[in-house]
Amino acid sequence: MAESNVLPKGIATFPIEEWKNAHQNFTHTFKKNASFKLTLPDPNASNSLNYKATTKNLQWLIKYAIDNNINLRAMGNGWSFSEVAVCEGGLVDTKSLVLSFNITDSFVAKEYLDKGNKANDLFFIQCGMSVLRVNEILETVLDSPHCLKASGASNGQSMAGCISTGTHGSAFDVGAVHDAVVGLHIVVGPERHVWLQRASHPVASQKFLDWLGAEPISNDDMFNAALVSFGSFGFIHGVLLETAPIYLLEKHISEKIAYDQSVINTLNTLDFSSIAATLPFPPNTPGKTLYHFEAIVNPHAFEHDNASKGIYIRTMYKLPYRNDYPKVTRDDKGLTYGDSMLGVVQTIVDALGSKLSAKLVPALVAKLMPLAFTTSEETVGTVGELFNNTKFRGQVASTAIAVDCKDASKVIDEIVTMNKKNPFPGVLSIRYVKGTRAMMGFTHFEKTCVMELDGVDSGLSRAFYQSIWDRLEELSIPYTLHWGKINTNLNADRVKRMYGSNVDKWINIRHQLLDEPVRKVFTNKFMEKCGLDK
Repeated sequence: MAESNVLPKGIATFPIEEWKNAHQNFTHTFKKNASFKLTLPDPNASNSLNYKATTKNLQWLIKYAIDNNINLRAMGNGWSFSEVAVCEGGLVDTKSLVLSFNITDSFVAKEYLDKGNKANDLFFIQCGMSVLRVNEILETVLDSPHCLKASGASNGQSMAGCISTGTHGSAFDVGAVHDAVVGLHIVVGPERHVWLQRASHPVASQKFLDWLGAEPISNDDMFNAALVSFGSFGFIHGVLLETAPIYLLEKHISEKIAYDQSVINTLNTLDFSSIAATLPFPPNTPGKTLYHFEAIVNPHAFEHDNASKGIYIRTMYKLPYRNDYPKVTRDDKGLTYGDSMLGVVQTIVDALGSKLSAKLVPALVAKLMPLAFTTSEETVGTVGELFNNTKFRGQVASTAIAVDCKDASKVIDEIVTMNKKNPFPGVLSIRYVKGTRAMMGFTHFEKTCVMELDGVDSGLSRAFYQSIWDRLEELSIPYTLHWGKINTNLNADRVKRMYGSNVDKWINIRHQLLDEPVRKVFTNKFMEKCGLDK
């Protein structure tokens, strides 16, 4: 291990071996004396000099890893439920890398501006910045306030981790969070770092590239491969986001409504005309555009055509920004209920066994749902104000299954049927996301429907997830799984069935970008299990 007195400024040893992820659903062991923490190399220097010095530090870490035969992974806030982002060597703590840069016209490609795009819609950030901090800067610090185009349900993730694992949200006309990325600065070797952007959508000017000092690569396939690559393409140092001038979202949640044919038609097509009377406003009301659409199902009290056992509909409408809206109070704790209660519930469910837990689970969910979903929600706020809480936290389980929109009702019925056999200690939410161009983005159906099953982490939940995955395969319903949520059935064959020819293309591009010693540094057991290391 490197002695502290020979480490470059901005790199410190990080004495960690046993580590738990943020949601506490798995414990991981790192190699002794193999982890590092990154900070600004010189707090008295300019942001520009610190950013460039950090690029050199990331190159140093890759060389160190090669020389010492260890693998490394950058670690933001440890938000993933799966082990996609950890490795068997060491972690590199990047949480202190939170520099950000406004982009001016001189740093932007003429082709980008000629399309009517504006430089002040672009925001360049370092990899460790959290979604929370990005929102704060965009909405309250910039001279021209802006918003993210899409957000996940909470703001705890680092932005680089959020992008790399496919965090999606429910902006059905916008796409997942990573679909707003237009440039990536990646350190790919001891002597090499690259700027990746699409050839079809060049954004960075030569002046920006000269400042960055990176090798420019404009290639759609390579960019689309690197976009969702869970830390395996090198160290993502910087991310260029395309944001939007600040806007408001108006959130509504319906009373329970009957799950009838009109609802089924909407869930399978995203044609809202059949439920127009249920929506607070038409989808394209002047000054109010439907932005987010979500159905919430209690699988323990569900029945077709019965409003008392129906579903909730949550909608958000995009509004022009104004100053006189009732401000949302930011909750520093950001919680609806805490670790200890969920931990107790998990222990109870595991301890009671299948017969007693089958009776207990519906009652537990009935108690928990009012805490998580309330029909009094009619709130106006910015993206950062509305997507700021983690409603399920602590020892919780979450899996997200993406299917084609046309299969939505079929999958809902299967989940409810399986729940009657083996009750799931949680609820089902159905969200919609525009399909992504990222090769390994799990929202890859043109109209992606995401079935999200959130509940208590227990053997019961894990078995229920497996039963759903198995059932979808029995019925030959194509599906993918969120890389950063529970996805324990993934293997090489399943990943190949899910992503088809994109798998070999992604692997080949990784080989083009990284030489063999560097690939070894950024390969982990999760990749090997999924056949992505070949």
